[in-house]
Amino acid sequence: MNAPDNERIELTPKQKKAQRARNLAIALSLATFVIILYVATWSKLGSNLFNRPL
Repeated sequence: MNAPDNERIELTPKQKKAQRARNLAIALSLATFVIILYVATWSKLGSNLFNRPL
């Protein structure tokens, strides 16, 4: 039923490589999403960002 706390599952080298590839894909996707939001924000603000009253 429940495994003891001291037992751990060891991944095979193939599984570790696949896990690393998934993690890299997620990181790149997240970075791309952040860059898209950054560019979209700046493009919507445009030059009006510097033409506001202080």
